[in-house]
Amino acid sequence: ALHEGHVVSAEELTVLLQPVFTQNSRNLILFLQDTLSIGDFTYLSESYVNKLFINLLQEILQSSPSSLVLPAVDCKATKYLLSFLQESGDWKLTNITNLDVSQLEVNTSKPNLLVVQLPPLVSGLNEISTLEATAENEKIIGRLTTDLRERGIHFSVIYTAVRPSRISRRTDVVGELRRQLMATEEEDSLSYPPLNVTTGNDICILFYASNFSLKANSSVFIDLTNATFVTQNVDISSSECSDINTTLSLKYTKPVNGISSLEIRFLMMNKFYGGSARNWSTLDSVEIVQDGEKFAKFNVSVISAPAEYSFHCQLVGTSNLYPARLIPSNNEAKNWDVFISRLQIQGFNIENNQFSYASDCTGFFTPGIWMGLVTSIILLWILAYGIHMIMQLTTNSRFDDPKGPALSVPQTE
Repeated sequence: ALHEGHVVSAEELTVLLQPVFTQNSRNLILFLQDTLSIGDFTYLSESYVNKLFINLLQEILQSSPSSLVLPAVDCKATKYLLSFLQESGDWKLTNITNLDVSQLEVNTSKPNLLVVQLPPLVSGLNEISTLEATAENEKIIGRLTTDLRERGIHFSVIYTAVRPSRISRRTDVVGELRRQLMATEEEDSLSYPPLNVTTGNDICILFYASNFSLKANSSVFIDLTNATFVTQNVDISSSECSDINTTLSLKYTKPVNGISSLEIRFLMMNKFYGGSARNWSTLDSVEIVQDGEKFAKFNVSVISAPAEYSFHCQLVGTSNLYPARLIPSNNEAKNWDVFISRLQIQGFNIENNQFSYASDCTGFFTPGIWMGLVTSIILLWILAYGIHMIMQLTTNSRFDDPKGPALSVPQTE
């Protein structure tokens, strides 16, 4: 039993997970999502739950011999959960990235650790779309667990995420929690260094993203985050640097089953613009080459910055809801969905081997600021018009005296 507001630390989580390692069946499935909070399952009304959710998680919990729900776990604990699990036993590690469980082979003669990277959720843009994406993730969990049950394989499941998706709104703790969460997110954003391309001893390209994933033909999910930034299992030898054109080339070998090779190219240009009298660096296009044959090209909107700056954007991809969009320019590009979160890239004028000041894709005048300005201008105009009308009022120069003759005002006055 945990008291309200308690956050499970890394040490406490280690103790709580000990029964998983001491039981006879040591097959463990780790479902890892980008963001998740207990509020994602409790704040919805019953109508939305019935329409968008199959409640597979609830069914799994009710049918399990034992279960444990932790409302809040420290980000540091979940961040190093996979490393802790690998060190806790002689596991046979299997990464499931294509989410196709039909070809999954489980050898029960030794402990198995199955790591399933679930598709990321884009929160804060469209609530219904987020709920639908969560429902799809529940289907993936249900599909894999049902398949293992039908095979007669006993297993344990851990469902967690790297970061929380919701913030407590209690007035007595919200200020302190918000500061702690911002500090945690800042630390988490620096969990791994950016990818760099060097020419000689100097770095000419810096590239960072907290989530870098693709989806082919609306079915095959490809998460390239770990391969690009953590393990750096990526070939960048084809990247090119110059003062005018820079190309970041990322080549992956067998990123998922069914794709033998995948190359992603970011084409950047440094050009002088007379209107601003300065050089600007722009990301002109993004290209995806699958198996050396299928070529997809995307035009890019919004991604530009002064040549001395880096570029940063919270969400970049093919969705119409993203601030910076990748627009398909050929038919093959329509088969791809791209999702990049917390993108920061710089291809020119890198100093001290680190990112320069970032030019963000969110402009200074956001829709909320424009609405406030327009409303304020309308109210000020009404006030000025009222003051002007009051100032036009005049008083009579002569008044009627009841003791004297009646005041006569000629029609000409």
